[in-house]
Amino acid sequence: MQPELTHLDPEGKAHMVDVGDKSITERWAVARGEVLMRLETFEAIRNGITKKGDLLNVARIAGILAAKKTAELIPLCHPLYLDLIEVELWMDETLPGVQIQAKVRTHGKTGVEMEALTAVSVAALTVYDMVKAVEKTMRIQNIRLVEKHGGRSGDVINE
Repeated sequence: MQPELTHLDPEGKAHMVDVGDKSITERWAVARGEVLMRLETFEAIRNGITKKGDLLNVARIAGILAAKKTAELIPLCHPLYLDLIEVELWMDETLPGVQIQAKVRTHGKTGVEMEALTAVSVAALTVYDMVKAVEKTMRIQNIRLVEKHGGRSGDVINE
C-alpha cells in the first residue's frame, strides 16, 4: 500500500489537513543539524572574535523564535501552542563547526516535527549570518528529524 500524501486532496491540490477528529496528546520531536566551517573560522568563534556578539546565544534565541513562527513560514502547518522549545548549540572541533539540536513539545492534535526542524534551520542560518564576514564557504548540512513521539503514527526514532 502506497503511503498517502495528506496535504493533497483527491484532485491533487494542496490543502491544510483537518485535525479536528484527532485526540489531544503529548507530542514531541527532536531535530539536529550542523554548520561546517574552516578551522580558522571555528577558532575565531571559540576565541570570541565575532563582531555581532554572543554567537551561540543569539542563534539559540533565533531558533526558539523560529519554532514559534513555524505556521507563519510553512504554509500548511497548523499554529500550535508549544509547551517547550529547547535549542542547544555547541562547538564541535571534529567537524569543525557548530552542532545544533532542537527539542519541541506540545499537547495537541498534530506533531511538532516541523517546529523542531525550523528551529534548527533558523539557528543554523543565524550562525551563518553572524560569521559570514569571516567565511562565506560555510555549509549548513544534515538537518534532520532525529525522533518524534506521540500521535497516530506513533514513535519514530531515526538515530
